[in-house]
Amino acid sequence: MMQGFYPWRPESRRAASTAYLRSLSPLESEDEGGPGCRWCKGEGGCPQCRYYGALVCPAVGAGRVRSQRSGSEPIVAAYRLPPIVEDGRGDRLGGIMLGRLTGTDIADLFFRPATEAALLPPIRPVRSFLTQEWDYRGRSPSPPESRTKSSLSIETLVAEEEQRPLPRYPVRHKTREDFMQDVRRAEQTENYIAVQRFYMRSFDSFAQINALFKVDRDEIGGRPDDPGLKMEFVYAVNDAIKNMPSIVHKTILKSIINALLEEERLLFPKDEVRALYILIQNPVFSAQSSYTILAHLLKQIVALSGPDHQLLVQWFQLLEVERIRSIVRNIIQFITMRQFPPGDKSLPPLNKTRWWIPTATKTLALINAANNASSPPLLDYTEFYNSALDHMDLMQDYLSWQSSQRPGQFSYCQYPFILSIVAKRMILTKDSEQQMILTARRSLVAKVARHQAPQIDIFFLNVCVRRVHLVYDSLNEIASKQKDLKKKLKVSFIGEPGLDMGGLTKEWFLLLIRQIFHPDYGMFVYHQHSRCYWFSTDQEGNLREYNLIGVLMGLAVYNSIILDLHFPSICYRKLLSPPVVPPVDTSGVGVVRNPTIDDLAEILPDVAKGLKELLAYEGNVEEDMCMNFQVSLEEYGEMKTFMLKPSGEHVPVTNDNRHEYVSLYLDWVLNTAIYEQFRAFYLGFHSVCASNALIMLRPEEVEMLVCGSPALDLNELRKVTEYDGYKPEQSLIVDFWDVVMSLDDELKKKFLLFTTGSDRVPVGGMSEMTFKVTKTNQDPANLPEAHTCFNQLVLPQYETKEKLKEKLIIAISNAEGFGLE
Repeated sequence: MMQGFYPWRPESRRAASTAYLRSLSPLESEDEGGPGCRWCKGEGGCPQCRYYGALVCPAVGAGRVRSQRSGSEPIVAAYRLPPIVEDGRGDRLGGIMLGRLTGTDIADLFFRPATEAALLPPIRPVRSFLTQEWDYRGRSPSPPESRTKSSLSIETLVAEEEQRPLPRYPVRHKTREDFMQDVRRAEQTENYIAVQRFYMRSFDSFAQINALFKVDRDEIGGRPDDPGLKMEFVYAVNDAIKNMPSIVHKTILKSIINALLEEERLLFPKDEVRALYILIQNPVFSAQSSYTILAHLLKQIVALSGPDHQLLVQWFQLLEVERIRSIVRNIIQFITMRQFPPGDKSLPPLNKTRWWIPTATKTLALINAANNASSPPLLDYTEFYNSALDHMDLMQDYLSWQSSQRPGQFSYCQYPFILSIVAKRMILTKDSEQQMILTARRSLVAKVARHQAPQIDIFFLNVCVRRVHLVYDSLNEIASKQKDLKKKLKVSFIGEPGLDMGGLTKEWFLLLIRQIFHPDYGMFVYHQHSRCYWFSTDQEGNLREYNLIGVLMGLAVYNSIILDLHFPSICYRKLLSPPVVPPVDTSGVGVVRNPTIDDLAEILPDVAKGLKELLAYEGNVEEDMCMNFQVSLEEYGEMKTFMLKPSGEHVPVTNDNRHEYVSLYLDWVLNTAIYEQFRAFYLGFHSVCASNALIMLRPEEVEMLVCGSPALDLNELRKVTEYDGYKPEQSLIVDFWDVVMSLDDELKKKFLLFTTGSDRVPVGGMSEMTFKVTKTNQDPANLPEAHTCFNQLVLPQYETKEKLKEKLIIAISNAEGFGLE
């Protein structure tokens, strides 16, 4: 029986571990091939045996009993019991994860003599010096209430820090080249024992991970620009896993379990972050069988401190693109499988794993932050979409997010980067419909309160306009019906008998946008090189029209109408600056902070190129370029000059102040010169789209909601087409699609405009559309007809393919106006 066991004394822990190991059958070391532990041979003991709760030295991690196995059999891992904690949860976690991997009760994995209990000290709850201070003078933990501010000083803290045992990692001599040679030998001989032994040891603890992969295993702390790891070695180890047999995968997972269950980790600062950074890259987590272990890995990542999260975000930016893409895909698939569990019940019950999805989503948020901080981004923002979530009740999720009753409840809307544009459009549409119903209900209640008979028109925003005075009438209608903007839009053209089932609304938007953006109107300037419009600097007194354009954009999003607008992406960034209108002061809305040269390049690429050359010029800027603090812009053939600062014409641009010049230039073009115009535009848009759902949108997504997608894939439209009177295999229908597919892009847009009322593809692509081809018995000499309200084409029975093509091109090239038969 051991006397006087003190767990805080390294010599006491070494004595206990050595005594126990010597009581067992001789083990053969992985690396040395001899009996005993490689580090326990010397008097100094094994630096890893300070983990006194381990049954086998984690520095070696596994061995075999000579008398029980032959040299040809694979080595079996010697597992460690998880530490016993007061609430009894530690052993349950280890048993669950090991049981799922081996199908064996964890108690059967240990072979211990009956007299062994007398040699072991009692296993006690582990106290980490990171979570509770120790009184090194009395060698006992001091309760928190006994420590007062007066007892703390720099001297005592330094003294206590010096008395703490320093981490001592095992020495690992394996290099990338050695490992690759082992892998090639294993593939040739189909004997993976050596590789299996390497993986078993390497991932068995955080100390082993850092000992193998750190450039300097004794480095303290970490730098944001360098994780201090042999990343090529990490990549080689991970890449080799993909081609390993399943027995190696199981060995890796079992070792990772040991590493994650380790409670008393004596590590250098930031080495825990390094170990988690390495583990999250492991490709074994692509398999569903690893999800229980992945969940606990993600939980430990989320539990890191704020500074450690920032460090992790910096390190994620240093990963190769394919590496970070693989991590994102694994986590997204993990979330999907937990949200929509398979029917075979291979995952733990949902009521015991509700923390899985929040933990995974928060980890994904760290990677998304790293991606957004990279320039350019490592991944496209759409790669973070989880399209499977489109099929759940996201409106309920949105309402939970908006509710103030349970502020701490998890919601996908808290992390909008994971929701696809289809999901966000659905949320925005449902939110708009609820606002429409609420507004219509208020109108109905007001009518009843005044004892007036309600009419159907009170439920709609009714816009009546003349084609010849389209802009003037539209301005007056919108100005006089501000209270009805959040009702369902309904348009009628005076003097025309068309009934608006959606088609008239689409045409009203199309014609109004076409007129307002015409050069003769002078509101927007078209830039040929960038093929986009920007706000005119000479229209300060014409703010009603800019407000109207904003209202039109808001109505389009509100009523799910696609507009043919050509604004640069910074326009949509300005629309979301901020995404919700301030309740009091609106003086700063629509202003982008610190615009960049790349933002200007979307409008004026030639000017942006000149500014880059100015900043990179190595000569004398003042003498060679002769520039002042003023800017000249051409609008409608007229050159205009503006001052960037008072008396700017007398302030030369020099090498010292050229960065100030560029900054003022960008701010003037993108903010100051169009401030009043864009403010009116911004307020018009948000007068309709005043929804918290806008907070979830990126500028690119707002553009997609407003303008749709310019990519035309008529094959997708063909797949979703329904037929009334025709069959898909009929020769006329086959000829029809052959003709449509053979059209050039311009005629394809006209075809889409003729049949649907818009030449833009809605969010989600053409597969989200409805389209019908209907048979008619009219004279084949007639042209095809379209019902844009229902995306329906009425096609006569033409005798030849040539006749079909001729009539269709005539129809789609001369389509404007509505009528009733």
